[in-house]
Amino acid sequence: MVGSKGAFIISLDFELFWGSRDVTTIEKYGANILGARTAIPLMIDLFEKYGARATFAIVGLLFCKTKEEIKMYSPELKPGYTKRSLSPYEDNYFDILNENDDPYHSAAELISRLKNSPNIEVGSHTFCHYYCWEKGQTIDEFEADIKAAKDIARDNGIELKSIVFPRNQVNEDYLNVCAEHGFTHYRGNPQMFYNEDAGLSNRIMRLMDSYLNISDTTYYVEETKGLFMHNIRASRFLRPYSPSLAWLEWLKLKRIKNEMTSAAKQHKIYHLWWHPHNFGINQKQNLDMLENILKHFSFLSSKYGLEVHTMGEVIN
Repeated sequence: MVGSKGAFIISLDFELFWGSRDVTTIEKYGANILGARTAIPLMIDLFEKYGARATFAIVGLLFCKTKEEIKMYSPELKPGYTKRSLSPYEDNYFDILNENDDPYHSAAELISRLKNSPNIEVGSHTFCHYYCWEKGQTIDEFEADIKAAKDIARDNGIELKSIVFPRNQVNEDYLNVCAEHGFTHYRGNPQMFYNEDAGLSNRIMRLMDSYLNISDTTYYVEETKGLFMHNIRASRFLRPYSPSLAWLEWLKLKRIKNEMTSAAKQHKIYHLWWHPHNFGINQKQNLDMLENILKHFSFLSSKYGLEVHTMGEVIN
């Protein structure tokens, strides 16, 4: 068990366009999605270079190489969202021939690279990027989705243990379902004095908290224990490089490094997360930022014994 030393955790929500299809278009966001495909191998190289480990939570549909595979693994019971546009089963993204023909929705080769890296844990981001807080969907529909995610991963030689809920919509009533299907860890939301909803005031607070010392996001391993699963809650979203905020990059990095140092000194957990497509553009700046963070981890590891773990490794 972690606890005698601090722990640094990295998790990524790997979804390509399945996670963006209801809020944008390929024409508008396609460069970020395609850029994620080149950024992922470079991130893996950095993790291996600095001895870091990470959990990639993958949307199950990304495993599919053909339209036939999508039909074979998709559950019969599908999410009955009141807002039908939320469901990928309502649109025409199911004519995938192979990864080369549709790099926005299929990622079998990338998943193979992740699976074969000793530094990577493959976790679940549900099968269809399932939204657990949306009206109309039910716990039975969620269970059908989870079964599909487990099945396609298992058929690709992966036993899923960690889950990250899309849009961080953690529905505590669904945790028992996850546990029944073999999941042991999930990424919960950070504990902040402000809320995590999309209100303007909360968005402003989240932005400010990325640069200023507003909240303590580290926590002790004892706080991960839950009734059904271990809650490896998030500490901070790693905001990608923004040209308009470039003058504040040093402050954002300082904020993250200070939190990492605090976790190392106090033997606490610090959990950083982002999406691969966040690194899809401005790749050099984003990868330089990641390397800067990993160098600091290496320093803290030498000085304070800070350890790095996947989500599934936090509790032995």
